[in-house]
Amino acid sequence: PLNCEYNYVDVVLSPDPNVFGHSNPLAGLKKGGTLIIQSSLETEAEVWNSFPRSMQQQAVDNDIQIYYIDGFKIAREEASDPELQLRMQGNAFQGAFFAGSPLMEVAGLDEKKLFSSIEMQLEEKFGSKGRRVVEDNLRIVRRGFDQIHKITHREINMAVIQPSSKSANLPIMLKQLPEAGGGISDVHRFWEQTGSFYAQGQGNNNLADPYMALSLVPATTGIFRDMTQIRFEYPQWVADNCTACGDCYSVCPDSAIPGLVNSVSEVFATVIDRIERDSMLTIHLRRETRNVEKRLREIINSQGGDGANVRQALDQAVLEIIRDSDAENREAIEKEFGLFMEKLGTFDFSVTKPYWSTKEKKQPNSGGLFSITINPYTCKGCMECIDVCDDEALVRKPQDNDAIERLQNDWAFWLDLPTSNETFSRIDDLDEKIGALETMLLDKANYNSISCGDGACLGCGEKTNLHLFTGTVTALMQSRVKQQLSKLDDLIARLELHIRLKLAEGVDLGDTSAINQAANNNEQDLSLSNLTSSIDPGHEKTLIDKGWLQQMTKLLEQLRDLHWRYREGPTNNGRAEMGIVNATGCTSVWGSTFPYNPYPFPWTSNLFQDSPSVAMGLFEGHMTKMADSFKAIRIAELELAGKYSAAEHDNFFQYFNWKDFSDEEWKLCPPVVSIGGDGAMYDIGFQNLSRAMASGMPIKVMVLDTQVYSNTGGQACTSGFVAQIADMSPYGKAFKGKEEMRKEMGLIGIAHRTSYILSGSPSNTTHLIEGYIDGLNSRRPALFNIYSTCQPEHGVADDATSRQSKLVVESRGYPLMKYDPDAGETIEECIDLEGNPSIDQDWPTYTLNYQDESGNSESMELPVTFADFAASEGRFRKHFRIAPRDAWNDEMIPMVDFIDFEEDDRDGKFPYIWGVNKKNQLIRVLCSQEIVNSTLERRQYWRQLKGIAGEMNKVDINGIIEQTKVDMANSLSSTLLTMSASGDASLLAGSVASGAGAAPAAAGQSAAAGNHEPVWIETPECTACDECTDIAPGIFKYNADKLAEVINPTGGKYKDIVRAAEKCTAGCLHPGTPWDMNEKDIDKLIKRAEKYQ
Repeated sequence: PLNCEYNYVDVVLSPDPNVFGHSNPLAGLKKGGTLIIQSSLETEAEVWNSFPRSMQQQAVDNDIQIYYIDGFKIAREEASDPELQLRMQGNAFQGAFFAGSPLMEVAGLDEKKLFSSIEMQLEEKFGSKGRRVVEDNLRIVRRGFDQIHKITHREINMAVIQPSSKSANLPIMLKQLPEAGGGISDVHRFWEQTGSFYAQGQGNNNLADPYMALSLVPATTGIFRDMTQIRFEYPQWVADNCTACGDCYSVCPDSAIPGLVNSVSEVFATVIDRIERDSMLTIHLRRETRNVEKRLREIINSQGGDGANVRQALDQAVLEIIRDSDAENREAIEKEFGLFMEKLGTFDFSVTKPYWSTKEKKQPNSGGLFSITINPYTCKGCMECIDVCDDEALVRKPQDNDAIERLQNDWAFWLDLPTSNETFSRIDDLDEKIGALETMLLDKANYNSISCGDGACLGCGEKTNLHLFTGTVTALMQSRVKQQLSKLDDLIARLELHIRLKLAEGVDLGDTSAINQAANNNEQDLSLSNLTSSIDPGHEKTLIDKGWLQQMTKLLEQLRDLHWRYREGPTNNGRAEMGIVNATGCTSVWGSTFPYNPYPFPWTSNLFQDSPSVAMGLFEGHMTKMADSFKAIRIAELELAGKYSAAEHDNFFQYFNWKDFSDEEWKLCPPVVSIGGDGAMYDIGFQNLSRAMASGMPIKVMVLDTQVYSNTGGQACTSGFVAQIADMSPYGKAFKGKEEMRKEMGLIGIAHRTSYILSGSPSNTTHLIEGYIDGLNSRRPALFNIYSTCQPEHGVADDATSRQSKLVVESRGYPLMKYDPDAGETIEECIDLEGNPSIDQDWPTYTLNYQDESGNSESMELPVTFADFAASEGRFRKHFRIAPRDAWNDEMIPMVDFIDFEEDDRDGKFPYIWGVNKKNQLIRVLCSQEIVNSTLERRQYWRQLKGIAGEMNKVDINGIIEQTKVDMANSLSSTLLTMSASGDASLLAGSVASGAGAAPAAAGQSAAAGNHEPVWIETPECTACDECTDIAPGIFKYNADKLAEVINPTGGKYKDIVRAAEKCTAGCLHPGTPWDMNEKDIDKLIKRAEKYQ
């Protein structure tokens, strides 16, 4: 083995087009060696001129042979599956290696023999995955071999910009953080002693550091890292197309695309501050920008509001104001507006329905400007944001130096803007989960609850789930801490006054002669001590209770210290919102690769299996400190109310702990969270997790469920699906993937009967955040078991988290579920399956659009089975093969029908699912027996969940009762009319008997309230945000123009209608009134709906 640096190397391959920005690929190359580099530039001269001058000189001096190839382009054009594109770029470089290196000559191979050997190797490695995989790889190697270009003209170009030597400039995000006195938690101290060395590529040159010896790293050191050179493309925001749906900033795993809503005046004030910060005095701008704002609003509203081009409108408004200004001041105003536009730069804004048009309708001049900004320091280029954007408001762009400069300038402007103004909040009550919950991320503090700069994979599903979680925690804690600080301010002021008054309480104001004598004494200044000595020489009346004074001053000091900890604390950044105990695994590796820590709060990791147990111990210690602070507050309140009695209260406070906290106090406690993956929680650490749930101790546990051991190469886990292929569950002659049924952590959690349980997915953001809120607020243990896409182990593309997590839910692979032990006595009362599509069906349906043989567009409605999900992921690929069209026959049976056959009837039949090829033509994809077994197992689990939740063959009792009443009333009315006409009273008995036997109402069809007003939508105003169709698909559906309309006003719960109205970005959904007045919390729902009628 080589235990040294590589030197005297023959060939260096550099698939990174940004390699010169962070390293020297020529280092170690011997004289006459070969460099093969990735480049998308068109000509030899362009590639050569992209090299720094020092690299050009080094290449010439050492006779380095330089070749270039666009491996990305080859992989994009040739790979059959999008998720393989970046990974197959390396195959193109293999071909380039054989063409550019002397290996063929040394080995005595000609081109034919070379490719024959390569094909044999590819067949041996990939043959079991199918001929298509072998051919893809071989074709890409061939193109790499053929399309390599040599740089022959290598003149040193003195015009090429020579980059300055790499220096450790203070990271821009570090500038936003306060210094903390150089102590152990001071991130600035850590930058100077450690981070700056890593930034210069000199991590081995760190000085001896006692903190490092203790493995202690300050919070949020991930801001040291710059991901600019990681990506080759970036998402560009198209402001005019944006609808402010929030999908992009919700799904981003790297906190790299924050949204913001600002008033026009806030934006203008920010620009002026930037001008004056540079010591440029403004005389006219503050006044004239008020006129610009008025004109800007007029222009935007005249263009219809939504989608108006803000920058064009601003340019027009500024020019008109300059034109209409006094001739005397016009030149000065024009100059100042020139500075204004320069400092605004290329930053763009969008006019959207929720933040402009809806606001303007309710109150003129109240609309705000929405913006999306790319953080160039954390964006890794996964393009997940582009995948979820249906409005073409984000587009993929190649990254160059101009783009990098523009991104960095826009980000600097974003940092100067204030956080989203509360007047634009679309959340009425976060604790009650009322409103568009994902919009909490429009607050800067909430969005930056993970600072990133970590080593997670591109598009990491684990990080998306964690970002939404930490954002929720921060959002909940922010408002509570704000209220607590106000309370402490008031309490401290009143206690200080109380002590002062108590000290002066014994002064006898009735002895005015003694007071006047003391006041008229000119030999000394009048002080309180002198006054009391004059009035009470024997100190009989002004004697102070020493014990009381010591207790009160100590109490006052405790309150002041608590206030300091909330406001500043040791880090000068206030009290942390939460603490994490991370189990060994993927999250602990990317979350703690020295020296980069992405979390802005305390984080620790111990062993693979004991994260919940460590969290329990930390929770007890943490709660002891919280109890001390609440004890001080309670005693102070009792003292001020005149109710404190040592005899009555001291014994209670001696044993005061977290179980005695009020709900308000409990919610002020930052949660202690145990985080781990499948291996840590499902397997080796399962006993620790079970013990934590059984204990009833309210720690919170986050299981990031990737169904494999993600960190160690994708080994099989008890969380994996039947038929899943992984290390230790291989596909071959003897075994064909995993045979064991998946362990269902949700059901196991329910069996403990002690804990709040959430099974969630990032595809349903509302359901996920609601579950987070309920679990965090619960005074019980909470288990969040969240589906997490793992791109490399699942075999999906970097931008696939949202669509794959949506498909796995729809296919019953990962049903959504909540279990709240406080919701009722029975499991049926406590479990909730809301969020799953078509709960009353085994499988939801979807529309498959395709082209027939004549090229005409066609579609068909199909069920979404687990087989459809499995076919979309590489980890199941070996179980599927495409049936040639000329081989289609009647023995091929759709999977959904095949699984309903009796075992004997399946013989000789071939299950398949429908799909489309690259030409969007129909194909039949044949499925293995293992996929059949897996589909059956997932259907069984879905039915079991429904059975536990009382959703199987569900009968609407209230509906039956109401319908019976209606039928009885109709029957009696008809009979009475008949009696009045015939005079035969015997008809009445028959009427009552027939009414008693009336047919029951269909399930879910409760009789409508007398004055029921159905839900309605202003369909032309719809922005196709998917909220209503996702929340209540039985009520809302898109029409042919993809605009939402009502298909059945009673096709779901009134709760779902209200939630859809709260999340509707267009504000065009009006809930009407409920049809079932027996629905749970109906009065609260009616109150919530009033805002949107």
